[in-house]
Amino acid sequence: MSSEGECRFATNRELVENENQVREKTDENGNRWYRAYTGSGAHFESWLAQCKELGEVMVEEVEPDGYICLEGQDEKLFRIWVKYKDPDK
Repeated sequence: MSSEGECRFATNRELVENENQVREKTDENGNRWYRAYTGSGAHFESWLAQCKELGEVMVEEVEPDGYICLEGQDEKLFRIWVKYKDPDK
């Protein structure tokens, strides 16, 4: 593998590791959400359908820059967020 290829692989691995650090967020209304999935294509559609069965979901588009598997494609990258359920309801 060339040094450029190694660099690109390391960058992609680093991006994935950084994405795995994104675990939850709180929206402007104080609702807590957890990240259930990040991806694209048919896998994304499958995960989205399954997450909808769990409750309220939110989809966020993620900038795919640097992801080798998406370079040169028109495919978009998304995060699926699932809202934490309020135990009092």
